[in-house]
Amino acid sequence: MQKTLETLVGDVDGALGAAVVDLNTGLLLAAHHNIPYFTQSYVDAVGAAAVDMFRGKNIQSVEKMLSAQRGEEVSHMIKEIQMTTDNTYHFMMIVPNKPDALLILITKKTTNLGMGWTATRKAAAAVEPLCP
Repeated sequence: MQKTLETLVGDVDGALGAAVVDLNTGLLLAAHHNIPYFTQSYVDAVGAAAVDMFRGKNIQSVEKMLSAQRGEEVSHMIKEIQMTTDNTYHFMMIVPNKPDALLILITKKTTNLGMGWTATRKAAAAVEPLCP
């Protein structure tokens, strides 16, 4: 898994880092970056924030409301998120067939969005058989 993340960061122009996060625990399953200020605490915080966006209390509340309205259980409905900050893009997606694994790619804003998503999806397919 580590090698896949290294390849992802190395192959995407403007990539800063990538990680796979366990959405049940918030723990990093693997991470790779090339930025000195991406300390372990920083990477852990990004992972925890991603867990909140996909499985946080507010998301769970919305899913419960949707379940009540539809008459069927709705859970884990968010599959992909793209977040933009002043200087970065964050591409986040659930790893196919691994609903509790999240792949995150962080890039500079100079990265082409299509390239970011294409690379993220390709890496997710490579990570899938390696996830628990």
